[in-house]
Amino acid sequence: MGVEGIGARVARKEDARFITGLGRYVDDMVVPGMKHAAFVRSPHAHAEITGIDVAEAKKMPGVIGVLTGKELKTDGIGNLICGWMVHSKDGSPMKMGAWSPLAVDRVRYVGDAVAIVVAETRGQARDAAEAVQVSYEEKAAVTDAVEALKDGAPQLHPEAEGNLIYDWEIGDAKATDAAIAEAAHVTRLKLVNNRLVPNAMEPRAALGHYDKAEDHYTCWTTSQNPHVARLVMSAFYNVAPENKLRVIAPDVGGGFGSKIFIYPEEIVCLWASKKTGVPVKWVADRTESFMTDAHGRDHHSEVQLAFDADNRMTALKVDTIANFGAYMSLFSSSVPTYLYATLLSGQYDIPAIHCNVRAVYTNTAPVDAYRGAGRPEATYVVERTVETAARELGLSPAELRRKNFIREFPHQTPVIMNYDAGDYETSLKAAMEAADYDGFAARRAEAEKRGRLRGIGMSCYIEACGIAPSAAVGSLGAGVGLWESAEVRVNAAGTIEVLTGSHSHGQGHETTFSQLVAERFGVPIDSVSIVHGDTDKVQMGMGTYGSRSGAVGMSAIVKALDKVEAKAKKVAAHLLEADEGDIVIENGEVKVAGTDNALPWFQVALAAYTAHNLPEGMEPGLKEGAFYDPTNFTFPAGCYVCEVEVDPETGHTEIVQFVAADDFGNIINPMIVEGQVHGGIAQGVGQALLEGCRYDAESGQLITASYMDYTMPRAGDLPSFKVSTSNTPCPGNPLGIKGCGEAGAIGSPPAVINAITDAIGNNDLTMPATPQTVWRALKAAH
Repeated sequence: MGVEGIGARVARKEDARFITGLGRYVDDMVVPGMKHAAFVRSPHAHAEITGIDVAEAKKMPGVIGVLTGKELKTDGIGNLICGWMVHSKDGSPMKMGAWSPLAVDRVRYVGDAVAIVVAETRGQARDAAEAVQVSYEEKAAVTDAVEALKDGAPQLHPEAEGNLIYDWEIGDAKATDAAIAEAAHVTRLKLVNNRLVPNAMEPRAALGHYDKAEDHYTCWTTSQNPHVARLVMSAFYNVAPENKLRVIAPDVGGGFGSKIFIYPEEIVCLWASKKTGVPVKWVADRTESFMTDAHGRDHHSEVQLAFDADNRMTALKVDTIANFGAYMSLFSSSVPTYLYATLLSGQYDIPAIHCNVRAVYTNTAPVDAYRGAGRPEATYVVERTVETAARELGLSPAELRRKNFIREFPHQTPVIMNYDAGDYETSLKAAMEAADYDGFAARRAEAEKRGRLRGIGMSCYIEACGIAPSAAVGSLGAGVGLWESAEVRVNAAGTIEVLTGSHSHGQGHETTFSQLVAERFGVPIDSVSIVHGDTDKVQMGMGTYGSRSGAVGMSAIVKALDKVEAKAKKVAAHLLEADEGDIVIENGEVKVAGTDNALPWFQVALAAYTAHNLPEGMEPGLKEGAFYDPTNFTFPAGCYVCEVEVDPETGHTEIVQFVAADDFGNIINPMIVEGQVHGGIAQGVGQALLEGCRYDAESGQLITASYMDYTMPRAGDLPSFKVSTSNTPCPGNPLGIKGCGEAGAIGSPPAVINAITDAIGNNDLTMPATPQTVWRALKAAH
């Protein structure tokens, strides 16, 4: 490990511009002649559109154009799609209802886009949007997925009878039912995983520019995967041919999954630019973000976990109803199926597992991936149930987990996944020691003297990251491959550019990717530039989500570096008149091993480009590309311990200690990893204690449409975290890394809720555990 290489705690290069206000986001982009857009949105959760009158709006000051869904359809712009096919257990394909970027005849949730107004200023566009007269025939709405399945519920799409998108299953139902019937003990729970609003710091934004002279489109957008956006907008939405469409995702202020998807706004802004002849920019306000960003979670599950007489798990049965909102978003179908049910084995050796998932339309915002995407929902189901089982069996939660841990690898679960490596005992031990688990009884007694109820909870999570290989996910219905690409360009002066298909929106790629290069060639990281986010600059890539940038994106870089290194050694061997096998690259020099016969790195690079003295037949230059398709998922895992104190008079919960012990395999930058874990835990605590998206059941209005009603975690809600890592390297990629970006959000919610239920003596507690919710559960228990 060098000072700036793999394993070093290097300060983030990109932060210099961010903390000085020099980051460049979509809203900072200015194009000559640029105008501003506002969307006319439905005030109703469910209604027929009987007429749209734009006459008055067109007359208003500054208005350049007012466009509707009928015009959009006349121009051949396609409907938004879901890109992952899932089949019901009877073999029928999922029922995908039509989602027009601008609604034509029906709106299905509050915020559904109906028209776009383009004007000189943002204020003028908004004023004119309010002047557009839309006539609606309001219909009954349904916002709860369980209610949407009942007879007589409002029907959202003609394609989906009874609002059912698919009825899917995985595992062996007969074996699972038989094991439950024969069990010595069965723990049964009903669990709700609450709906969340992503709330990235930067709202979504789009700037569409059609250049008539070049017949070319450019879209600046807040995207986690600009190449996928270009592919989908060209191949499926008919916005523009792929070779005539450039998509740029500049600095992006957080995503958490919500910026993976292609939304109506970027499609419409590009189309509107061509229709009006001016560049069109739209930036969401926060209420628009609450209403229209893809939400997360929203599962209702019934769980049965069976044990034999020796307290070993024999079967797990889960029945889940997943709320998809009004339309199927880009990857929504995969979240409660292949990203959720396949992780239900957790860290445990469970012989029989069966999961049934029903996906349902409701009159709410579309639901898709949110930090963890299915893995937090699976962990919540498993870890809430295991902790409850321990209490019912009169066992230590730690000992029950130990008894059932998987200890031999690779391990084939009953639900597709093949775990390649892990050491769950080490994480459990590290977390318990850091939390002084054995000393908890004394702390509980002390708290009781102060009139407080103290509880401790545990969560042992596992997740699947680096979603791949492409052939495997393709066989499961994915519409795209999930490989990654890289190109490494060594310039003539020895500086290096890495072009990556991954996208950074807070992960620190400009630092960690540079460390990888510094480790290989011994060059300063300041001589390495990371280029991403522009489809005209960077080769096709699949973007960033699912904690894949390290395991997949960096592995592609390693493959490209291998090629660069091999060529550089050939050049150096020729110049130094040495055997290629004796050449090593160290500390910015290319040298003959064991001698002082060396060339500076820049001199080798220059020789490759001057081409005055190259080996016979060698092409000039020092630039190589690579694609990497993993052989398996990676499987980060860990143990979290949360300790709380509850005020029995008010139900207020204080987290007094939180410990996280994670196994991420090899780590490139420990400081960045710790930051990712801290952020993930904060989001998980937010879900457990504070955050909950609510719709009015009758009108379908979003009740929590601002920070006045939707509570985000603040610094005072969080303790100082104790974090540590262990290391079982991943055998499936060249770096041995697993991914760390989502772990905190996956493992923390069940740890928090397990701690509160331990404190109040009632396992029946739903998230968010607000003071009122906790107080009611406490009173019910006593």
